[in-house]
Amino acid sequence: MSAHRLADIVAALGGELHGDGQLAIARIAPLDNADARSITFLAHARHADKLASTGAGCVIVGPASLRPVRERGAAALVTDDPYLYYARLTQWWRRGDATFVAGIHPSAVVDAGARVDPQAQVGALVVIGAGAQIGPYAVIGAHSSVGTEAQIGAHTRLVERVTVGERCTIGERGILHPGVVIGADGFGFAPTQGRWEKIEQLGAVRIGDDVEIGANTCIDRGALGDTVIEDGVKLDNLIQIGHNVRIGAHTAMAAMSGVAGSTRIGRHCTIGGAAGIVGHVEIADHVHIDAATVISRSIRQPGRYSGVFPFDDNAAWEKNAATLRQLHALRERLRALEKKS
Repeated sequence: MSAHRLADIVAALGGELHGDGQLAIARIAPLDNADARSITFLAHARHADKLASTGAGCVIVGPASLRPVRERGAAALVTDDPYLYYARLTQWWRRGDATFVAGIHPSAVVDAGARVDPQAQVGALVVIGAGAQIGPYAVIGAHSSVGTEAQIGAHTRLVERVTVGERCTIGERGILHPGVVIGADGFGFAPTQGRWEKIEQLGAVRIGDDVEIGANTCIDRGALGDTVIEDGVKLDNLIQIGHNVRIGAHTAMAAMSGVAGSTRIGRHCTIGGAAGIVGHVEIADHVHIDAATVISRSIRQPGRYSGVFPFDDNAAWEKNAATLRQLHALRERLRALEKKS
C-alpha cells in the first residue's frame, strides 16, 4: 500500500486535525498494533486505556479523547463518530490503492448480443450471455458467469467465481464475493404418489443498489414473482435466501442464517448468525433477531427477539411450548399465594 499524508485524508474526509498534516501514513492499524506510520481509531470508551500504550502516529478520536492523545505526542483526528470515520477511511484508502483497467480479457466469452459498457472490466474466463447488460465501471471478476438478459449496474463488483442467473438484476455499487450464486432455482416440488414433481422457477432475483453479499451465499430465484433484495442490504457469508423472499432496505444478516421461501423481512433489521426464519411469515421493520434464534411465526412489532427451544416430537414440543409460555403467569400466581399464606 502507498502512504498518504494526514492533510490529504482530512481534505478528502473532513475532521479536525491536531498535529502535523505532512505526516505520511502507510497503513490503518488497530490500537494495540500500530506504529509511528499508522493511523488507528478509538471507537469505544472502554478501550481508552490503550491510548497510553499505542504507538500510532495518528488516532481518530471523539472530542472527549483528544487530550490523552495529544499528551503522548501523537496526532489526533477529531470527529463526532470515530467508527464511521474509520469506515469511510477504509473505503477511501481502498480506492486509492485499487487499479482499474477497462476492457474484456481475451479469454472471456461474451455473446454478441450482450452489451458491455466500454468502461467496464471483464476478467479472465468470464462468460456473459445473450442480452446481458454490464454497466460502466462494473467489474466482472475471473471465472464469473452472467446469464442471459441479466443486468449488472454501474460500479458493481463481482469479485471472482460469482454466478448471476438469467434475467437477474444487480443494482449499482454492489459487491458480490467469491462463490455467490444469484438466481439458482428455488426449492419448489409438488408431492405426488411418494415422489416429488419439480415446479419450474419462472421468476428472477432483483437486487438493489449498495448491496454487499458475502462468500458462498445463495439467493434463489422466485417461483413466479421475483426474489427481492432492497437497497443497502448487507449479507454475510454462507447465507441461504429462499425463493420469493423480500428483504427490506438496510437490513443486515450474519453468517449461516437462512430464510425460507415467501418470507418478508422489513427494513433496518438485523439477523444474528445461524438464525433461521421459516417460510411465509412477515418480520416488521427494526426487528433485531439474536444468533441461533428460530423464528416460526410473524413478528409485528419492532424490538429484539431471541430464543432456542429443545428439539422434540412435534406433539410433545407444542405442549411444552404452550406450557413454557404460561410459566411467567404461573410464577406470579404462586407469589401471590405465598404472600397470602
